Amino acid sequence: MKKVAKRLLLQMHIYHPLQSFYRGSINFSKKKYYQFTYSKYKGKGFICNYCKASYEKFVPEYPSQPIEESLNINEVIAGYGANVYCPNCMSKNRERLLLAVIQNRVQFKKKSILHFSPEKHLYDFLNTQAIVSPVDILPGFYQSIDRSTAYADATNLLFKDESFEIVIANHIMEHIPEDIQAMKEIHRVLKPGGLAILQVPYSEKLKKTIEDPFINNPIEQEKLYGQKDHVRIYALNDYLSRLKTAGFKIEVLANPELEVYKIYAIQENEKVFICHKEK
Repeated sequence: MKKVAKRLLLQMHIYHPLQSFYRGSINFSKKKYYQFTYSKYKGKGFICNYCKASYEKFVPEYPSQPIEESLNINEVIAGYGANVYCPNCMSKNRERLLLAVIQNRVQFKKKSILHFSPEKHLYDFLNTQAIVSPVDILPGFYQSIDRSTAYADATNLLFKDESFEIVIANHIMEHIPEDIQAMKEIHRVLKPGGLAILQVPYSEKLKKTIEDPFINNPIEQEKLYGQKDHVRIYALNDYLSRLKTAGFKIEVLANPELEVYKIYAIQENEKVFICHKEK
């Protein structure tokens, strides 16, 4: 029955907008709940670099049992931990990390930016100071963030060569079977001297990326990769190699360089991958 209802809603072109509204309502309810329950932790401690609220601790998020084993065994940096969501605005650790890096390491004001699967807080911040084009392969999911979010297949972008100065794709590549093609397309639409920030879950323990193109089952994908719509777990060195194959010069930010941003409750040990297109 659920499949029939979903098919009907898709045919009517309202499934994804409804899902977007549903997600937005859930997030709004969560935000109000955490604003109330975490009020006792307000004060010195972590600071959200979006809403400027300060708390002794942020809201945790840990992997569910079906995916915990895969992530733990492979020591995957995937965004889970003790201080993930800001109790006041619900910004996520990976959003706060990118904001800190962009504000301190990237000349972004008035620049043309292509933002894949735009995260609300990061998108809202950038959109006030730059020319941002929000895109996704399922743009209906992002209507509550910006109604102008357009369709884009990362492996076949409909933009001209050298259209953007910055590209942001935060945890996108692990969803794309033809990831190197997507990386090449991002490189193509970047202007010479431009940069892309392409974050993914990864493991420094793995010697080889875990992936199997013949697996197309959400249950198996969740068990193997840690999320039902992921298609791989990247080995760090392999991920960097793929980016270089696509033509990028890679700048990796890690500790102790990122140590100064820990006040924003960022993901422990996560590296930042700034991918430069040479002039």
